[in-house]
Amino acid sequence: MTRKFSRRRFGKDLGSAAMATSAIAAAPARRAGGNRRGPNSNYYQFPAGFLWGCATAAYQVEGAVREDGRGPSIWDTFSHVPGHTYQNQTGDVADDQYHRYKEDVQLLKWMGAKIYRFSISWSRIFPEGAGKANEAGIDYYQRLADELLANGIEPFATLFHWDLPQALQDSGGGWESRDTAKLFGDYAAYVTAKLSDRVTHLFTMNEFSSFIDLGYREGRFAPGLRLPPARLNQARHNAVLAHGLAVQAIRAQGKPGTKVGLAENLVSGVPVIEAEPHIQAASKATRLLNAPYLTVIMEGKYMEEYLQAAASAAPKFTAEDLKIISSPLDLLGINIYQPTYIRASDAPSGFVAVRNPPSFPHMLSDWLFVGPEALYWGPRHVAEIWNVREIYITENGCSSTDDLTRDGHVYDTDRIMYLRNYISKLHRAVSEGYPVRGYFLWSLLDNFEWADAYRLRFGLYYVDYETQKRYPKQSAYWYRELVARNAVV
Repeated sequence: MTRKFSRRRFGKDLGSAAMATSAIAAAPARRAGGNRRGPNSNYYQFPAGFLWGCATAAYQVEGAVREDGRGPSIWDTFSHVPGHTYQNQTGDVADDQYHRYKEDVQLLKWMGAKIYRFSISWSRIFPEGAGKANEAGIDYYQRLADELLANGIEPFATLFHWDLPQALQDSGGGWESRDTAKLFGDYAAYVTAKLSDRVTHLFTMNEFSSFIDLGYREGRFAPGLRLPPARLNQARHNAVLAHGLAVQAIRAQGKPGTKVGLAENLVSGVPVIEAEPHIQAASKATRLLNAPYLTVIMEGKYMEEYLQAAASAAPKFTAEDLKIISSPLDLLGINIYQPTYIRASDAPSGFVAVRNPPSFPHMLSDWLFVGPEALYWGPRHVAEIWNVREIYITENGCSSTDDLTRDGHVYDTDRIMYLRNYISKLHRAVSEGYPVRGYFLWSLLDNFEWADAYRLRFGLYYVDYETQKRYPKQSAYWYRELVARNAVV
C-alpha cells in the first residue's frame, strides 16, 4: 500500500495549464535463458473470486413504460418534448428488457458474468411516487432477480438511476423539495423489504451530478431546469439527504447480510506526472471536486472551501442532516470513464486542473477522453482518502461507431482497445492492494443513452431497435475470454 496523504485545506480556484510530458524508460531486455515468463503467462491475472459483470438502468433498457401500472417518470415527459433528445427519440420501448429479461440473462450467462447491476424504476413501484405500492412492479424485479440467481448471476440493484416519478416533480419540484428525500426513504424501505431476500447488494443512487447538475442546472437532462445557485445547492443537499435516509431504511428493512452503498461518478484527480507533489495535488483535488456529493457523504460535513465558494447560495442544513447523510456504508461503487488531470500549483488550492488539448484522443462521445490511468487512481483515492474497504467499479465502458456488417458482426476494435487499457490499470490497483471486488462493464446492451438517445452505442451486444435482435460484438467475445481467464487478454 502506498502512504496516505494529509488533507490540507485549499481554496476554490481551479486554473488551467499546459500538459507536462515525461519520458518513458524502456525496461532492459532479459538475457536468453534468463527468468522469462512462458507464452501462457499473464501479467494481468486478477485474484480468484474477482467478480465480472455488466450494468444497465431501468429507463434505458426496460421499455413497457405504460404497462402493468407503471406511472410516468420525468424522463418519459422530458423525452417527449421535441428538441430534448436526439431525433426526438424516447425510451418507450428501448431494449424491451421488461419482456425479454430471460433472453438478456442468457446473454450474461454466455459471457460468464457473475454479477449484474440493474436499476429499479421508482414509478413502476409507486406510480405517484408515494401512496399505494404497485405489486406488479415489485413482482417484475423479483422475477428478474430469481432468473439471475437461477443462472448463477448475483443481482446488484440500484434504487434510483435518474427516473424520478413525474408526480413528485409536479407536486413539489422534484429534488428541490425536502419531501422528495423523505419519500425516497419510504420507497427504499418498501423495496428492501420485498427484495433483500434475493438481492443482498443495494445501491441507493447513481451519479448525483448527472441527475442534479445536468437536470437542474444545465437543463440538458430531465426535468430540463436551469436553477439559480441557491436553489441548485439546496436540490443537491436534498439528494444526498435522500441517500442517507435510504441507507437507514435499508439497514432497518434489509434481511441479514444485506449490504448498502452508492454508485457515484467520481471525479478522480489523476496526477499529470506521477511524482509526489502532483500525487498530493490530485488527492486534494479529488476531495474538493466531489465536495457537494461524495465528500460530504463520506466525511459528514461540507468542506469549508465549498461553502465559502457558494457564499449566500450555500445549502441550508442541520447537524442532524449531516449525521443522516453520512450514515456508514458497506461498499462504494464508482463510475469511471475519463480522467481529470491535475498538477501541483502555488495557487491557494495547491492544484490546478490541466485542460486537454484539442488533439487529445476520445471515443465516439466527444466528452469521453481516453485516460486508462483513471481506473487506477479512482480506487486508490477512495481507499486512501476515505478508507473504503469494499469497492466496485459500477460503470466503465465507451461508445463506438459499431457498424453492423451484412453477416451480423460488429468489429469494435476501438472498444477492445479502450477496455484492455483501462482494465490493465484496474489490475494495477488490485495488485497494489486496493480493495476492488468487482467490475461492471457499461453496458450489456446498446440502449437509450439519455439526451443522445440511440445515436450512441455503449453495449457489448448490438441491438437492432426495430427487431430487438441482439448481436454479440467483437468486444463481447473479448470480454467473455477475459472473464474465463480472469485476466486481461
